[in-house]
Amino acid sequence: MTDELTIFKTGDIIEGFRIMSEIGRGAASIIYLVQDPKTKQIWALKHVEKTDAKAQRFLDQAEIEYKIANQINHPAIRRIEKLIKKGSLLKCKDLYLVMELVDGISMFEETPTDLTVIVDLFQQVASGLAEMHALGYVHADMKPHNVILGSDIQGNLTAKVIDLGQSCKIGTIKKRIQGTPDYIAPEQVHRREITPKTDVYNFGAMMYWVLTGKNIPTAMGTKSDSLMGSLDDALIEKATPISELRTDLPDRLSDLIMQCFEVDPNARPDMNSVSSKLDLILGIIRAPSIPVDEI
Repeated sequence: MTDELTIFKTGDIIEGFRIMSEIGRGAASIIYLVQDPKTKQIWALKHVEKTDAKAQRFLDQAEIEYKIANQINHPAIRRIEKLIKKGSLLKCKDLYLVMELVDGISMFEETPTDLTVIVDLFQQVASGLAEMHALGYVHADMKPHNVILGSDIQGNLTAKVIDLGQSCKIGTIKKRIQGTPDYIAPEQVHRREITPKTDVYNFGAMMYWVLTGKNIPTAMGTKSDSLMGSLDDALIEKATPISELRTDLPDRLSDLIMQCFEVDPNARPDMNSVSSKLDLILGIIRAPSIPVDEI
């Protein structure tokens, strides 16, 4: 589909922004590095274009992404400054998202090896998602690809959650299955209510992969299950305990990760609890000689 998209060149002025380079593409979108000639501010400009009737959902997702991200003020969630729609109200053909430039690489592409750094990044993400939940929304597609690693002025690694295109209000029941198979929660597969516990499951599956390089079994099943379509909750294979794959992990961390992707949402902790426990675990890792009951 991207072959049909309008492609802008370096130096072009689009909606008041000067194109500096292309930095990414999606199913119906191209993202550019741009500069505001007046303020010299650098942004990422996402151009979403309706090339056919099926592409309407990408316009809808972009509007949702803007609506939700614009309400969140948290350092771990990418900020979207502005939405520009082209065409009439009923015949919008394309739109632009003026987004915070996130300069870095995804956690999927480059995973840190230092456990202290990893847990710190996990805690940043959990804190951002907890803020999102407090505002009434669910990300609904947490995975390593959607966490960009950057650095602060002190040189410490930072995490930034991106791609809120599948985000929704708490309690939404989607018309079709949305999510990434290796991280998808059972309620997403069976089109039940999407809740903050859905993000907890996705996030737990993400933490498991980051620390082991392996994916947990999900309700999507395996390739051999393709004829079945999806698996009932009772048939989902249990993941190998992470403590068996990483014997160096603190028990508190291993237990927390396994709890996050319990099949029953009621058995999962909420994201505030996940964030708090990760903060505690981080303190234990940094100062292992201090008794746990003194932290």
